[in-house]
Amino acid sequence: MFRRSKSDASATEPTLTKEGGKGRPTPTRKEAEAAAKARAKVPRTRKEVAAMQRSARVESSQKVRAAMKSGDERYFMARDKGPVRRFIRDFVDSRFSVVELMIPLLVVTMVLGYSGSSDLRSMGNALLFGTLLLVIADLFLLRRKIRKELTRRFPGEPLKGTTYYTITRAMQMKFMRMPKSKVKIGQELPEHYT
Repeated sequence: MFRRSKSDASATEPTLTKEGGKGRPTPTRKEAEAAAKARAKVPRTRKEVAAMQRSARVESSQKVRAAMKSGDERYFMARDKGPVRRFIRDFVDSRFSVVELMIPLLVVTMVLGYSGSSDLRSMGNALLFGTLLLVIADLFLLRRKIRKELTRRFPGEPLKGTTYYTITRAMQMKFMRMPKSKVKIGQELPEHYT
């Protein structure tokens, strides 16, 4: 008689949502941390976007630099790609050039120039100009040799731009050349490049 029926019990039970509440359940700690991490990844200002783009460019350039050091031709610039350019690099790297002596000779001429003696200063100047003449003569001979080898090894290929590429590579110190040298001085070069 005083018992409730099942239909009365469901009508009188309190609801779990409270008035003025947020209308959704509280997220678990794992969900809250994941949401916070996702919000932290999204850049909010132009400076943050620019910083992210800069870091991506730096990472990309470091990857390209590492690939150039290893010799992966996919990452080379267009001027360095192809068998003709590979041959030019190997040809220049396999010979000793006077340019390799330039930095030590420049140091010697600088020391002689600041020595205080006019005789030593004039000797330093003569050494400097003599070295420059040797470099020019060496580059002229290199140009002649490389043209002769290119016409022999690559008869159908155009030679446009090869002299500039050869001279710019030869004018760099060996340890500064990019792509890195793959041959040693005096090493015999293969007959065919593909």
